[in-house]
Amino acid sequence: MPKRLESRKITANMPENGIMRLVPLALAATLFVSGCSLIPTYERPAAPVPTVFPGDPAQPGGTAAASLPWQQFFQDPRLAGLIETALVNNRDLRVAAQNVEVARAQFGIQRAGLFPAVGLSAGGSRSSPNPARIYNPNAGSVAQNFSVDLGITAWEIDFFGRLDSLRGSALAQYLATDESHKAAQTSLIAAVANGWLTLLADEELLSITRQTLTTREDTLKLMKLRFDTGVASEIDYQLANSLAETARATYAEQLRLRRQDENALALLLGAPVPAEALAGSEGGLAGARPLPDVPAGLPSDLLTERPDIRAAEQQLVAANANVGAARAAFFPRVSLTSTIGTASSEFSNLFHSGTKAWLFSPQVSLPIFDAGRNQANLDAARASREIAVAQYERSIQSAFREVADALAGRDTLGEQVRALQATADAEGVRFRLADLRYRNGVASSLDLLDAQRSLFSAQQAAVQARLLQLQNQVTLYKVLGGGWNANPQATANEQSPQSPA
Repeated sequence: MPKRLESRKITANMPENGIMRLVPLALAATLFVSGCSLIPTYERPAAPVPTVFPGDPAQPGGTAAASLPWQQFFQDPRLAGLIETALVNNRDLRVAAQNVEVARAQFGIQRAGLFPAVGLSAGGSRSSPNPARIYNPNAGSVAQNFSVDLGITAWEIDFFGRLDSLRGSALAQYLATDESHKAAQTSLIAAVANGWLTLLADEELLSITRQTLTTREDTLKLMKLRFDTGVASEIDYQLANSLAETARATYAEQLRLRRQDENALALLLGAPVPAEALAGSEGGLAGARPLPDVPAGLPSDLLTERPDIRAAEQQLVAANANVGAARAAFFPRVSLTSTIGTASSEFSNLFHSGTKAWLFSPQVSLPIFDAGRNQANLDAARASREIAVAQYERSIQSAFREVADALAGRDTLGEQVRALQATADAEGVRFRLADLRYRNGVASSLDLLDAQRSLFSAQQAAVQARLLQLQNQVTLYKVLGGGWNANPQATANEQSPQSPA
């Protein structure tokens, strides 16, 4: 709460004991006015998004994503092991964690400016000729002086809250960096999960391609035999040969993509992908444990559940505090230098009676003309605050769009996966019938080869749709704010951020 400042007059000719009594009075006055602040009152901007997400308002029940730790969402032990490895070894997450420590230290630096720095100084000097000989011919030819002082130097008394505003800005920057670290952890967990699911899909696609290649090679052998005996035309033989070579090229491409996907996952882990992480991968995506559905809640929930939105708001708080610091620059600055110690021209007499020395030197500086520097700083601080507002609102809009997209995927991908799997099953039946008819001379080779090609495409599309569905579930969990909290009770008990010790 801002406090009124009362002006006090100090008599010019104050006795020495009065000056000594002024020191504790000045300290008391400092404590009294330390609450004065010129920071504008902070108001959280209204969320520039609709009050509900688009689509059917009926959402599945269950624990909110922000309250569901990743261990309960990703229940497959193979994936859980990969996530734990990534949380320990990922270098980007280490950088984010160290950025938090840097921001904490910067806050400590700014907070230290509110307190006087007490130091001990000792010095001595010897010079020749001795200037004192001008007035005293009996003085020695060498002048010397020694002193020991304990006190504070140029301590700015924060009457108008400039230093406290900078401290508040540094605190908000620290909290924003901490939230960014949480957001980085959320993104890392989701990236590892998606990378692992991609590898399972790669293994399933490779298995389908190997089976297709074997089938096409068998068909090619049969077609070559029929061509050699004059039953089939060269057109049929070359078409079968083309499909077999296409399958080989597809297999080589998928093998390359599979290795690249494993390399990408290893980069996220910060370590090679262990063999046990892909144990049972021959079962493909069907072998992975299902992921639970999470309720979307309301868009207003994102303001408190998404770490990146909380980080953007703390950046706005920091920009608001910088406006207060820029305002305070228009007011006088009061600094205090005060020391007490001993001084003597003889080192041996430095701590003897009668050598006490003290200094009390307050200083006031008031800006009168600075060619508009302070006003420009204030204008820049206000503009930076408006930028922070826009960035905060943009982060809310981006989060709303991400959740809406994930919800749209949840509403439609299930039916797409079902339809494509049914298509693959139908194409499988069609291929078996075409193969049987061809071997019995009822159907042409074109019917058989077309059935092979359609089956292969339908199987690939079904796997890719299933992968997209699982990755959409991971994305929905991430964009709703889940993933960074390992304690299911921590979110429920979360309190307002406190200043770091």
